[in-house]
Amino acid sequence: MTPSTAERPQMPFEDFEDLVAVAPEHVRLEYVDGRVRTKDPLSVEDFEELASRAPETVRLEYINGKLEVKAMPDGNHVENFMWLLRQCMQQRPELNLVPERGVKAEAYRKGRAITDGFLAPKGHFKGHGNWSRADGALMAVEITSHDRDTDQRDRIDKPVGYAGADIPVCLLIDRDDNTIVVFSEPKDGRYQQSDPYPWGAVVPLPAPVSVTLDTEELKEYAD
Repeated sequence: MTPSTAERPQMPFEDFEDLVAVAPEHVRLEYVDGRVRTKDPLSVEDFEELASRAPETVRLEYINGKLEVKAMPDGNHVENFMWLLRQCMQQRPELNLVPERGVKAEAYRKGRAITDGFLAPKGHFKGHGNWSRADGALMAVEITSHDRDTDQRDRIDKPVGYAGADIPVCLLIDRDDNTIVVFSEPKDGRYQQSDPYPWGAVVPLPAPVSVTLDTEELKEYAD
């Protein structure tokens, strides 16, 4: 029987063992209820070292002071991203929508998030390391995955982190209820506007993104 989202482990135990094997000596990890956790408080610097050593199959994030594991994208997840990429490139060819980009999020750049998409002017990423500054970026994109942590991580923690980094727009493609949520107007660590639309609607993305999305195609990728 296929486990439900609530029962599905955050990462396979074999991946956890591989991660422990390469972790810095002072970073102690534990595997509790299918989740990987740190036994001690983790600094941003320690997280970055751990993430740089992680196996290719393990993608780590540091969100709201906690170590998180980002799920690998399935086929419909990829199709959702490519749909958005085509529309952004057609309407704003001077911009790049980059997939799977590490971003310094949250206030004072204390978070480390892997966006499903990061919209920025051409040349924005020149000279950056694994984690890009949010300065000058236009939009962060999240596409929900079918894992137990998607509700807290994608719908709450990540929008808060992107607002804290003053990213003008956060776009959430929610595959659980077939909606798109447009977060905008970041202020004091929160987006002041949160506008949901059903798949099939025409969705205007506010400035500085200034793209209008025809979301009818998303219905083809409903789970």
